[in-house]
Amino acid sequence: MYILEVRELTKHFGGIRAVEDVSFKVKDGGIVSIIGPNGAGKTTLFNCLTGITKPTKGSIYFMENDISKFPAHKVSELGIARTFQNIRLFSEMTVMENVMVSQHTRMRYGFLSSVLQGSNFRKKEQIIKEKAFEYLELVGLEDYADTMANNLPYGSQRRLEIARALATEAKIILLDEPTAGMNPIETSEVMSLIKKIQELGKTLILIEHDMRLVMGVSDWIIVLDHGVKIAEGLPEKVKNDPLVIEAYMGRETTH
Repeated sequence: MYILEVRELTKHFGGIRAVEDVSFKVKDGGIVSIIGPNGAGKTTLFNCLTGITKPTKGSIYFMENDISKFPAHKVSELGIARTFQNIRLFSEMTVMENVMVSQHTRMRYGFLSSVLQGSNFRKKEQIIKEKAFEYLELVGLEDYADTMANNLPYGSQRRLEIARALATEAKIILLDEPTAGMNPIETSEVMSLIKKIQELGKTLILIEHDMRLVMGVSDWIIVLDHGVKIAEGLPEKVKNDPLVIEAYMGRETTH
């Protein structure tokens, strides 16, 4: 079953064609990597998928519903969450509070319950806290629950972003360069984490430059160059595609 289908997606910024006529499908529970040189249109594609940017034309179907014109908050409510290339944590909150904020987006309170903080409110808060802690355990940050987010090492901040995305209970998690700036040990930890997330039944879509990670976790790879899809397929097929070698691997040094 396909959980996401992109049909002839196009995004122009004035005379710049950031994404041009891109189509692909994503299987439920799969891991798809989107690769390509800088300026290939990867982040623009992510922005369209998450409602941050409206496509110039084309359609995006999530669970058979056309979401291509939905605003970002509606896309998130439906079950698509993402991280960003540039870390966007609430730096003045604790690690636990950062994850709880995402959990709150899934809860509904009555006005009086919130103001008076009655028993129902307290029960829901406890559930949120317990669930947030589970996500911190998953990403290996349970010992830092009370640490201020801005005091975490860089690699841990990246993992906290992933925990926040998971806490929205999304069906699809989009990770924008999850290992950017990481050393090989941290990258290996993220590879293991991605596999764990897949085992939870989540679908993952990655933008990533580290080809060792891409080849190690991906079920399917899509390659963009100048906004155009030039190849897609199983990792071994894409790895040996002459167009991919020329456009991506031959022009850029991977981390």
